[in-house]
Amino acid sequence: MKYLILFVIQIYWKVIPASKRKKCIFKKSCSNYVFETTQKEGFISGLKAFRFRFQNCRAGCQVFKDPVNGKIQIILPSQIIVEKEEMSERLTH
Repeated sequence: MKYLILFVIQIYWKVIPASKRKKCIFKKSCSNYVFETTQKEGFISGLKAFRFRFQNCRAGCQVFKDPVNGKIQIILPSQIIVEKEEMSERLTH
């Protein structure tokens, strides 16, 4: 099953050009994140990574500047706060 997920992601990369893919809010794209997680940790972890990214890499996130420390952060639809280092650079400029 692990290899099926990896194969499907590789097909996605070959069939859909990068310019046509949805722009990810994370620095590491969702497909790369799921691919690496599946490769390193296995099928179940890959599915969990996919589920997390699918639920959170969509509309509904908000970029804000923390008034306490001045850091740019993003709050995901699941109410998880992500630091600037994990965010796509297009969101921080």
